[in-house]
Amino acid sequence: MRLLRSLGSLRAVITALVAITAVQIGLIAFGNITDYGTNAEFVQHVFAMDTTFQTNGTMWRAITTPGLAQAGYLAVIVWEVLTAVVLVAAFVFWVRPGSQGIETARRLASLGWLLELLLFGGGFITIGGEWFQMWQSDKWNGLQPALQNLVIAGIGLVLVHLPMRESAER
Repeated sequence: MRLLRSLGSLRAVITALVAITAVQIGLIAFGNITDYGTNAEFVQHVFAMDTTFQTNGTMWRAITTPGLAQAGYLAVIVWEVLTAVVLVAAFVFWVRPGSQGIETARRLASLGWLLELLLFGGGFITIGGEWFQMWQSDKWNGLQPALQNLVIAGIGLVLVHLPMRESAER
């Protein structure tokens, strides 16, 4: 019964989601570093808006300077690595026995998921999807994966901010 109480606790659920998210964002960053060219091309096409409807009202937003696209892509990779590191740190605090590090674990998890929310919601959906009109592209459209990551981060943020009953978490 004690094992069930522990594994079925909010702490266990958050710990599992933090671990999954840390591994996922870590693998995303790893893939972007080890297969740099594939997603660098993606970012370059999104910035250039070369597969959008190319209307006169929006094409002034296009960035065709390769160096700026590379800088944007490098910023995304750095953001992903930072997010993964914060979530790994959160996981470490969640798995520690006792309740002494719970507040630190909560804050780190919250920060990690906030970083993920900002990257995928702010960076990909808002800037890429709307400013650079990524939604118009059949080939260079990353809105669905961005939405998936946004939902995961949003669920994590809701869970980590729920009140935890101390007796149920031991």
